Amino acid sequence: MNDLDLNTLLGAEDDEGRPGRRTRGSGRRGRRRRRRPNRGGFIAPLLAFVVLAGIIGGGGYFGYMWVNDALVPDDFSGRGTGEVVVEIKDGQSASEVAQELERQGVVASARAFTNAIDNAKKSGSLQPGSYKLRKQMSAASAVELLTPGNRMLERVTIKEGLRLSDTLATLAKETGKSEDDFKAAAEDVGALELPPYAKGKLEGYAFPATYEFQPKTTAAQMLAAMVERYKQTAERMDLDGAAKALGHSPHDIMVIASIVQAEAGRQEDMPKIARVIYNRLERQPQMKLEMDSTVMYALNKYGTAATFAETKTKSKYNTYLYLGLPPGPIANPGDHAIEAALNPAKGNWLWFVATDPKSNVTKFAATEAERQALLAEYRRNGG
Repeated sequence: MNDLDLNTLLGAEDDEGRPGRRTRGSGRRGRRRRRRPNRGGFIAPLLAFVVLAGIIGGGGYFGYMWVNDALVPDDFSGRGTGEVVVEIKDGQSASEVAQELERQGVVASARAFTNAIDNAKKSGSLQPGSYKLRKQMSAASAVELLTPGNRMLERVTIKEGLRLSDTLATLAKETGKSEDDFKAAAEDVGALELPPYAKGKLEGYAFPATYEFQPKTTAAQMLAAMVERYKQTAERMDLDGAAKALGHSPHDIMVIASIVQAEAGRQEDMPKIARVIYNRLERQPQMKLEMDSTVMYALNKYGTAATFAETKTKSKYNTYLYLGLPPGPIANPGDHAIEAALNPAKGNWLWFVATDPKSNVTKFAATEAERQALLAEYRRNGG
């Protein structure tokens, strides 16, 4: 670019102060004139600075609020008020539980809860179940209450040897649910996943134990849990294999175990009672099982001493009338009775008599003479 172009662009002034241009031929050096301040040029940057400061200031406020919410989330203080039942479902994460707590008004924010449970190092300790909490409680207080020991549970103990009807009545009483619901659930055997050899009957397979149920557990779910507990016991004992070794089906073993459970007054007598049953079965058709407990089951009565008239019932459960085992279990046997049925004692006994009903002592006989002596002892003891 030449000097002329440069001067034009720079807006050079002549000696009169008018816009002009200098040439090399002027022969003298032009005077440098002082420029006046450009106030317009100063105000524009100032306005830009003010606007920028406002933007930065506004952004800083909102940025602060965002950071503050992220690092210090909303949280209630104290232990809260009222009562809220919160259910933690199986497989729920701590963040999912946090969202549910916020939804129900237990904690002020889900973030407050996740922070609190992380700080307590309990994120992986949340257990499924129902818990009683309060409205508007601090996240830390909520974490304290969501421990396995604080779960709402309905503890129910089903005793060994209870018939199914008594089992259902006990469940209804202890859980507060309708007995009709349990009866309906017991009849819907397809939903209970009974083993095939149960022949579609729940009697004998509602395993007696102590159970802990959630408040929302249905009658059907409770019975299914009892069947599952039975199957776990059967697997642990290798019921299928052990029954086959004895020449019986698993169903036969459960029938025998139920009779052992009903007849035994003491655990230590169970293997001997099981042996009496096997010895009688081996002597068919000359000898019937003749167990009073099966007759009483047929008549929906209780006890182990049937009268002569009672032994005339036509029920298939009357082992005085029919050979072999009854059609199904007469009660729900426990571990010891099943073990006795699988591991009978060695002996040639054919009878047993509860000689002292008050102490539950049972004695065994291999001959008719021994049996008559035991019966006489029974009568002397008020039997």
